[in-house]
Amino acid sequence: MIGLGLAVGTFGTIVGAGGGFVLVPVLLLIYPERDPKVITAMSLFVVTLNAISGSFAYARQRRIDYWSGLWFGLATLPGAVAGALVVAYIPRRTFDAIFGVTLVSIGLYLALRSGVQAIQRPVTGWGVVSRSIGDISGPRFVYSYQLWKGLAISLGVGFLSSLLGIGGGVIHVPVMVTVLHFPVHIATATSQFVLSFMSAQGTAVHFWTGTLGWDEPLEQAVLLAVGAVPGAQLGAFLARRLPAITIMRVLAGALILVGVRLGLKAAGV
Repeated sequence: MIGLGLAVGTFGTIVGAGGGFVLVPVLLLIYPERDPKVITAMSLFVVTLNAISGSFAYARQRRIDYWSGLWFGLATLPGAVAGALVVAYIPRRTFDAIFGVTLVSIGLYLALRSGVQAIQRPVTGWGVVSRSIGDISGPRFVYSYQLWKGLAISLGVGFLSSLLGIGGGVIHVPVMVTVLHFPVHIATATSQFVLSFMSAQGTAVHFWTGTLGWDEPLEQAVLLAVGAVPGAQLGAFLARRLPAITIMRVLAGALILVGVRLGLKAAGV
């Protein structure tokens, strides 16, 4: 469990996704008879601690857009609560199928888009905000987006995050990059910051409803978190040394592989 947590924490922080999109499928395969709501609760608990650890690492690199992150974090909260409650009513096989289709869809989109360098036109319309972030190594990232789009997207991400137990970064990062035009490195760092709010809210709901208690699943989640916390520090360190396109392609490949495996499982293969 500690080794798995280390691997998930490292990889999840590199791509800004928290690692839940890898951890949930692995737990589904390890515990085929366990209720989906317990699996998602365990994952969100680990993602919360991983995201907090990763946020501290990215904060030292000065790559977090705190202003945008706080707004996005607040927008995810209603969806995070709703998703944590709805998951209790989804059958295990249906859950596997939904999860698999979601991951493959996002992965294919990223695989097709990651090598395309689109011309960035000035963002116009209502609610446009401009941001300028300079990281510790010197580069300054300048970008703009429509705030209302970011808030609407974050609301939906919050719901899917708690519903699937994936933390939401695996959806948030691609959308921030392709729709809101965030630089990849700023998107991954800011996503970790947002995740710390979003996943904590979903985890709190699972404690409140009794899905997580002082029993075996929580003990396993704690062991996973013991590995994930230092893994997040390692992931943030490695992310600084990887090109943006590499991060997106690695994320795409992982999503497709895990999604196909879950889809086959749901189909009884």
